[in-house]
Amino acid sequence: MPPADTVLAVRCHGPGDVRTERVPTRPPGPGEVAVAPLAVGVCGTDSHIVGGSFPAAYPVVLGHEVCGRVTEVGPDVDRLTPGDLVTVEPHDYCTTCVYCRLGQEHLCDHKRGYGVRLDGGMTGRMVLPARIAYRLPPDTPPWIGALTEPLACCVHGMDQLDPRSGLPVLIYGAGPAGAMMVALARSRGLAPIVVMDPRPDRRDLALRMGADAALDPGEPGSAEAARAHTDGLGFPYVVDAVGSARILESAVEMASRGGRILVFGVARPQDEARIRPNEIFARELTIVGAVINPYTHHRAVGLLPTLGLDRLRPAFYGVDEVTRALRAQGGGEADKVFIAPYGEEAARGGVRPARVATGR
Repeated sequence: MPPADTVLAVRCHGPGDVRTERVPTRPPGPGEVAVAPLAVGVCGTDSHIVGGSFPAAYPVVLGHEVCGRVTEVGPDVDRLTPGDLVTVEPHDYCTTCVYCRLGQEHLCDHKRGYGVRLDGGMTGRMVLPARIAYRLPPDTPPWIGALTEPLACCVHGMDQLDPRSGLPVLIYGAGPAGAMMVALARSRGLAPIVVMDPRPDRRDLALRMGADAALDPGEPGSAEAARAHTDGLGFPYVVDAVGSARILESAVEMASRGGRILVFGVARPQDEARIRPNEIFARELTIVGAVINPYTHHRAVGLLPTLGLDRLRPAFYGVDEVTRALRAQGGGEADKVFIAPYGEEAARGGVRPARVATGR
């Protein structure tokens, strides 16, 4: 029998070295809660951590898109109770640097992310500060709840883009984040919404989420076909939801005069884009970035039931199937892949396994 104070977890020990193993756990301390993760999204960041292209504090338990049930509360916690379904805002800030003191905690010099520099949610039990656990309506399917974190990032991205309703938008990339950008664009009244993605399954997802057109950028004439939706003027709003120097260059070309370009996808640190400064000047373009989710998690909880996110096709894997899950994450067999520490039925919101009560 395994020790009672350990749980099974997906832990990355370094580039290319990801293992399912038992890790120690502990009771929650003052101001903390213990959570049994039911659904944990597999993100491109997880793949980059395993691949060695995203800095992490090895060894680390992966998983930052977390939805689970509170199993235990520590002293001085009065806002949450055992049994509550919660989503996790997975960041820890120093609170003392210049950016934290200016209310820009997401730019903190010393921020640490759960699943990156702190142990994350791909495990049977996670102990964390109660202040970063947000209660969800009890009937929320946990896999939908796990989308709160990426949705919060998308909400911040839309804030940075600052679009006006009734104008067109071009979105490069229709992975899970791009698909949520489509849904947010639709909810904000942007029209038409045009998506570029080379994968047929993702173009189909974009249309399911509300895009007016989904084009293959590899097809001859795709740029002209996209511009045709703007009477040839170009797009006042362009979103790079992929993270690519080449796409940023294309975004500048596709933007209209006065256009605003959002760099939302995570490009490789060494990528460089070739942009002519005169284009920015003469056409008065604006290029903005968006990193993580400053003060948008609460808003994402409110938006969660309004965007039709159940149109995504999920796939679920156990903690002992992480290699398959990471492969599926980039393979197109599902729109969104999840680790389900207590099984698929629990991740979908079915019967609650008895062991969830203890998070073991």
